[in-house]
Amino acid sequence: MHLFKSDSYRDGRSNARMKLFLAALSLIYPVFALHAQDACADLTTETVGAGAMTEDIAPIGNAPFKMKDLRLPTFPDRVVTVTKAAVGQDGMITEAVNGMIADMSERGGGTVIVPEGHWKSGRITLKSNVDLHLEEGAVIEFSGSIDDYQPAVFTRHEGVEIMGAGAFIYANGEKNIALTGRGKIMGPPMDAKMRTLPNGKSVVENDVPHDMPVNERICDGYEGRTFYRPKSFSPINCKNVLVEGVTFERSVLWNVNPVYCENVIIRGITVNSTDVPSGDGIDISSCKNVLIEYSTLNCGDDCFTLKAGRCEDGLRVNRPTENVVIRYCLAKEGHGGITCGSETAGGIRNVYLHDCLFYGTRTGFRFKTRRNRGGTVEGITYENVRLVDVREAFTWDLLGSKTYMGELARRYPPLEITPLTPTVRGITIRNFVVESADRLLTVNAIPEIPCSGVLIENGRIRTNRIIRTMNDVDGFTFSNLEIQATDNRMTIDDSRNVTFRDVTFYVPDNAIDMEIKGRKAANIIITCNGKTINCKPGVNKLF
Repeated sequence: MHLFKSDSYRDGRSNARMKLFLAALSLIYPVFALHAQDACADLTTETVGAGAMTEDIAPIGNAPFKMKDLRLPTFPDRVVTVTKAAVGQDGMITEAVNGMIADMSERGGGTVIVPEGHWKSGRITLKSNVDLHLEEGAVIEFSGSIDDYQPAVFTRHEGVEIMGAGAFIYANGEKNIALTGRGKIMGPPMDAKMRTLPNGKSVVENDVPHDMPVNERICDGYEGRTFYRPKSFSPINCKNVLVEGVTFERSVLWNVNPVYCENVIIRGITVNSTDVPSGDGIDISSCKNVLIEYSTLNCGDDCFTLKAGRCEDGLRVNRPTENVVIRYCLAKEGHGGITCGSETAGGIRNVYLHDCLFYGTRTGFRFKTRRNRGGTVEGITYENVRLVDVREAFTWDLLGSKTYMGELARRYPPLEITPLTPTVRGITIRNFVVESADRLLTVNAIPEIPCSGVLIENGRIRTNRIIRTMNDVDGFTFSNLEIQATDNRMTIDDSRNVTFRDVTFYVPDNAIDMEIKGRKAANIIITCNGKTINCKPGVNKLF
């Protein structure tokens, strides 16, 4: 019984079709349907996301790693407000606002207020001890001309250091900075010329030689040089950073992207970028001590994303993303609810996401890297998460496609292990509900360093298909799960030490068709209903 299939499944999902799927499952398995609503039932669009933000920050508490509680930065009582007099002959407030910010910082700090109204600007640069506060009804629309993002500044584009546009709102080497308020940051109109410029000639590691000095990597768009589109908000090398309450719309690239920052709080923000290619919501890049809470992301690419540099340049910098807590957040449309990668060179570790709702994302939990990206992803814990209307709940996409990666995307033969070979291990996902999915899981791992140490436990799942394929894993445990599916097929290829422990399947004919292939496949065990089955190569018809 198939009510929808992955090849026809679209990001713009049909609610009516999904309701039909759920209704049919409930008729077939009414007891399971009731039980599936128990866990995580309090995670709704009213209880998480920007609309539910609290006034104060609760202690971080029970993170599975040591992390200090983060506190909101404070600013002196000095205040200056942007007025119509700040609008220059070009119709923009760029020069006046940057002057106000610099002056406020030199005086010891304070708040620069942007009041209600529609304001236009080029690049704004934040300085130490300054809060740029957008009052409710304030909209800053940023220019679509590359001239308004000059001169080129030190930044990072998709994990590679360059001299480029930076961001609509940028900072470098500052302390105690904030972007707050109920106003809106908006990119240029959708027909702006900037949006039509090629964002590089190919993947960035091929465009920017890794042995070229960074100050020579000029990507300003002049004299035939590449122009990488600016992010919406991207501080680099900053400490004590706050983004609170602001809405980001119509970006030209990633929205919120702190790089090499420490002590970062992002809370109560809303991102709407569904029509933007590479319109990521929040990208944490080689940062330490980060709290993200009560935010709502509706994106044209990944929603909550963790990155740490790319290829040789990322190994040179060698700065991890570590100590990240994400809680009480809502991910809506987007490629991944929470994504690690694909830039992993510096390592991604100590990540704790809990009490979140993924409502309509293409993938719920997504792990991405490539054979040339390097680094280790480990120490990842996700718990208390509700997934509704996702195409796939869990995805390990570690090889990529031939279109972008060429022969590196070829699974076999295994390649020599080098410093650029990434490792993905030590992942725990527990206490979750998948209310509706096309597929539960796909793993396309790297054969020379199999994905390992994965535990998925304490969950209730309603899906069409269970495992599309599981390639090249060594140590993967499913524990205490109830899985209700309309398709009873699973494919496991060259994987070993895979355990299904106390997993109850509700499937057609009460039977699982598990195909096991590959000469390395071994030790695949299912324990269910008091029976233990050691599966053999070939097609296993179980139960």
